[in-house]
Amino acid sequence: MKNNRIINVEGIGIGIKEVNTQKYVSLTDIAKKKNSKEPRFVIINWLRNRNTIEFLGIWEKIHNSKFNRVGFDTVRLQAGLNSFTISPSKWIETTNAKGIFTKSGRYDSGTYAHEDIALEFASWISAEFKLYFIKEFRRLKYEENERLNLGWNVKRELVKINYRIHTDAIKENLIPQELSKKEINQIYASEADVLNMALFGKTAKEWSEENSEKKGNMRDYANVSQLVVLANLEALNSEFIKEELSQSERIIRLNKVAISQMRLLIEDSRIKKLEKK
Repeated sequence: MKNNRIINVEGIGIGIKEVNTQKYVSLTDIAKKKNSKEPRFVIINWLRNRNTIEFLGIWEKIHNSKFNRVGFDTVRLQAGLNSFTISPSKWIETTNAKGIFTKSGRYDSGTYAHEDIALEFASWISAEFKLYFIKEFRRLKYEENERLNLGWNVKRELVKINYRIHTDAIKENLIPQELSKKEINQIYASEADVLNMALFGKTAKEWSEENSEKKGNMRDYANVSQLVVLANLEALNSEFIKEELSQSERIIRLNKVAISQMRLLIEDSRIKKLEKK
């Protein structure tokens, strides 16, 4: 669970947490629009509403495979009665809901709900407040997408920069003097395939033959994890060249690094976000 982001809606700071890449919004903060001193009572009153219970039940059925439908039916039968009351904690306990959770502690305590549910709650507070909430929430998502895109572009630029370092190392350490342009190009191609084999398991020619319908080269189709590792391999290979390691020894070392780093990156939630872009 990531720390709060705060959006300001009509002078009210509303906390947002990220749970398993999903955004959960503080209902407690939203409720301050109606009752700044006792926002928990606002949430309880909202939960007493039969339409609220129906909405929450539908959301859980769609998104929660472990939703307790028997417990939900018990709650639904009582919803709307004058005697009916239920707290967020009781709702979670009875139905095994995951759309809402409560957090205790000194900081950012209160009731949080998935953004879908938070939007429904904001609508119940007031139509005007809902519209302002949507505006600020969209702005937050736009800013996050911009940061993700920036991260993607930075990684691509890093690959380009490292490639320049890599080719300079080849020129200084592997290319003899007085070679023809054709011979120099062959060495560059050979060294590029050292990285291709270490990371992709095939040469540029092999990839082209297997993907004749595609434009560009295999690196143009690399995912974020591969681009990150490729940048690291280029930097490492430059150092290996300067150390005068043989090509066969370098490719073995680079392949081990590629395997290790890819194993780490494929489970990284930040990389997964970038992959969805």
